[in-house]
Amino acid sequence: MKTKTYILIVFLFTSVFGLAQVKFEAKVSKKKLGVNERLRIDFEMNQDGDNFNPPNFQNFTVVGGPNQSVSHSWVNGKRSFSKTYSYFLAPKRLGTFTINQATIEIEGETYKTTPVSIVVTKAVNKPKDGNNAEYIASENIHLVAEVSKANPYLNEAITVVYKLYVNPNTGVSNWREIDNPKYSDFWSQNIDIKGLKVQNGTYKGEDYRYVVLRKTVLYPQKTGKLEIEPLSLDITVEVPTNRRDIFGGRLMSQVHRTISAGSRTIHVKPLPEQGKPAGFTGAVGDFDFAVTTSKEKLKASESLQLQVKVFGNGNLKLFELPKVSVPSSLEIYEPEHIENVRTNLGGMQGSISDNYTVVPQYKGKYPIPNISFSYFDPKTESYKSVNSNEIIVDVLDGPTNASSNDNIASTAANKQKVIMSNDQFAFVKTETRFVSKTPKHFFKSVGFWASLLAPLLAIPLAIVFRREKEKRDADVFGNKIRKADKLAKKYLSEAKKTLGQKEAFYVALEKALHNYLKAKLHIETSDFSKDKIQELLRSKGVETTVVDEFLELLENCELARYTPLSNVEMQQDYDKAAKTISLIDKQAK
Repeated sequence: MKTKTYILIVFLFTSVFGLAQVKFEAKVSKKKLGVNERLRIDFEMNQDGDNFNPPNFQNFTVVGGPNQSVSHSWVNGKRSFSKTYSYFLAPKRLGTFTINQATIEIEGETYKTTPVSIVVTKAVNKPKDGNNAEYIASENIHLVAEVSKANPYLNEAITVVYKLYVNPNTGVSNWREIDNPKYSDFWSQNIDIKGLKVQNGTYKGEDYRYVVLRKTVLYPQKTGKLEIEPLSLDITVEVPTNRRDIFGGRLMSQVHRTISAGSRTIHVKPLPEQGKPAGFTGAVGDFDFAVTTSKEKLKASESLQLQVKVFGNGNLKLFELPKVSVPSSLEIYEPEHIENVRTNLGGMQGSISDNYTVVPQYKGKYPIPNISFSYFDPKTESYKSVNSNEIIVDVLDGPTNASSNDNIASTAANKQKVIMSNDQFAFVKTETRFVSKTPKHFFKSVGFWASLLAPLLAIPLAIVFRREKEKRDADVFGNKIRKADKLAKKYLSEAKKTLGQKEAFYVALEKALHNYLKAKLHIETSDFSKDKIQELLRSKGVETTVVDEFLELLENCELARYTPLSNVEMQQDYDKAAKTISLIDKQAK
C-alpha cells in the first residue's frame, strides 16, 4: 500500500513539474530605439504548440517576418526543444508603446506572453562603420522618383518613374511596398511593367545597376503647389561581409531596410484666361475633331447615326464633348458614349465619341449646324478651335409638316370613292367538271371550299391590313412612343448584360430610364428636368416614394462616372430600376 502511494505521489509531482516547465515568452532586441531604427522581437517556446496568434503590432510596421525556426538538441541524455517566431518592426512615430500578448496552444492549454514596453526616440545617428551591414546597405541602395515636368498646366500629363538603384557589390533578394502614393489631387493611371529588367546607369556620378519598379501617368486636377506622396519599400539587402567560405568566396549577410523615394512637389499653372473660347470644356492636349452621319438621305420611317468624335493625345477622359443641336423635326435620342483610350508614358491616346440616334418626323431638308470644339495646346501654350461642316439631312419620303395641312386636306377631298361592282369576281367559276380519279372525291370537300374561298377572303383582309399600316405609318407621335418603349426595353436588357462594367452599365441604364419617360409621359429629351418629371409623375397618381426612387436612379446614373461602385451596388440599382418602372406602370393613370 505504501509503495502504491509513493508511486502515485511521484507521478503527480512529475506531471506538475512537467507542466511548470512550459515556457512561452517574448524577447526584444532592444527596449529603446530611434525612430529610424529596427526592432526584432522573438516569441520563444520550449514545447511545440499550435494556433500561434501574434499581437497586432499597433504603432509599428512589420517589415520582416514572421520567420520560424526550430531547434532540437541532446545534452547528457537530456532533450531540449526550442521554437521561435521572429518579426522585424519599424516604429511609425515617437512615444512609448506596448507590444501586447501573443498566444499559443500547447497540449490543449493556452499560454500567453507578457506585454513588452518599447520607447521610441528621435532619429539617431548610425555609425559609419564600413563593416556594419546596415550602414553598407544604407549607402548602396536608393529609391528615386523621376518626374517628367515640375511645372505643368492644369490637366497636362506628367509621368513619375520609380527607379531602384543598387550598387554592383550589393544585391536585393526581395522587396515589397509599404506605403503607396494616393495621388489625391491627380487623375492617375499606373502602367503595367512586364518583368523587371536590370539596366546599367549612374547615381550621383557612380556606376549603379537599376530596375524600373513603377510607371505612373498623372493629370493634375488643381492649380498651385501639389505634393506627390512618397513610395516606401521594405527591402531585403544582400551585403558582403569580411567572412569567406572554404573556397575563398565572400559570404553575404541579409539586412532588412526601409527606403523611400521622398515626396516631390510640382507647381501646376492655371490655364490662361486670355483667349479662352466660350465653349471650352477643359480639353488639354493635341486633338482632331469630326462630326459625321451614317447617311444623308433617308425616309421618315428610317433612322441615322450622328457621331461627334475627338481623337488625339491628351486628357481624353476628363472633358465633355460638345452637344449637338438639330431642328425640331428631327427626333434625337440620348447619345451612346464610347471610349477607345490607351495610356502610356505619353499620356492618354485614342478617341472618344458620342453616337446619337436621329429619327426624322417629316419630309424635307434639315440642316445640322456646324459644331465648334476648343482645346488648349500646352506645346504652343495657346487655345485652338476646330469647326465641323454643316450637314444637310434630306428626308425623301414621309408625312409633311403641320404647315402643309391645307394641301393634305385638298388632296383628301379630291380622292374618289371606289365603287364595287357586282360582277367584279365574275371570272371566278363556281361550277366545275372536275372528276377525281381517287376513291375520295375532292369536289365539294372541305379542302375544295377552303381553296375556293381563301383568295376571296384574303382580298378584304389585305385591304384592311394595308389601311391599318398606312394609318400606323402616318401616326408619327404614336410611332415615337412605340420606338421609345422599344428602346427602353432594349437598353434595360443591355444594362443587365453589362453588370460589372460600371460606365457601360450606367450609360445603358440611363438610356432605358429616359426612353421609358418618353414612352410613358410623352415628353421630349429637351424637357428632361427633375422638377418636370416629378410634376408629371405625381399628376398621373404615382406615389411620392416611387417618384423619389426614380429620380434617385437618374442621379446615380449621372454620378456613377465619378464615384467608385461595386458590382453589388450596380445590381441593386438594376433591381431598383426594374421594380420602379413596374410600380409606375401599375400606379400611373
